[in-house]
Amino acid sequence: MTVYVFLGPTLPREDAARELDAVWLPPVAQGDVARIAERRPTAIGIIDGFFESVPAVWHKEILHALRLGIPVYGASSMGALRAAELHPFGMTGVGAVFEAYRDGRIEDDDEVAVIHGPAELGYTSLSEAMVNIRRTLSDAVADGVVDAALGRLLEGIAKELPYRERGYGRVLRLAGEAGVPATDIARFRAWLPMGRVDQKREDAKDMLRLMRRRLGQGMPIPDARFHFEHTLLWDRVQREAAARPV
Repeated sequence: MTVYVFLGPTLPREDAARELDAVWLPPVAQGDVARIAERRPTAIGIIDGFFESVPAVWHKEILHALRLGIPVYGASSMGALRAAELHPFGMTGVGAVFEAYRDGRIEDDDEVAVIHGPAELGYTSLSEAMVNIRRTLSDAVADGVVDAALGRLLEGIAKELPYRERGYGRVLRLAGEAGVPATDIARFRAWLPMGRVDQKREDAKDMLRLMRRRLGQGMPIPDARFHFEHTLLWDRVQREAAARPV
């Protein structure tokens, strides 16, 4: 049984390998799922994906894999986005980020986007995902570290920043410039090292654990009840995917 998982900055590969025995691939890009599907793997997992400098994974190639009877799982980042869009067609979404997209509580792609380092450095995240900031601020309000009004203010400041510039330090500096009392900022800053939540990482681990359980029980085949339309564009994507190595 062979499982392929596309992984980048969300979770260190060594941590992922403790959760699931899989072939670990870089963040998914257009054509990657089409190529992997031709190998007829036991399952495919999508966590991270390219989206800006490289064409993003195409919905149709995921549908193609599902139509072949290959289970496709998604969580955390690009995986959550595609699962929210394709769960009616048989893709399995996992985690709070997927559920938020599925239910329409968040919509923007930038909610999960981060800037990261190169593959040689393990795709280290260099900014903070908006979904992580939202979860952390929600916990801070629940713990009484900040009140609801300040939580909304900090969330709004973070959301207005370009995804490449998001980070708690930048948010708190802007909050201070906006007139938030220094004592409130200091209290949140002191709580942050222990209170910060990485929702994307939690979701990624949950997806890998679900895949591991299902492998042990017998991986269910997706119920792909849809008509797959073969088009000239799809044929071209398949040809291009076949010409490139995995």
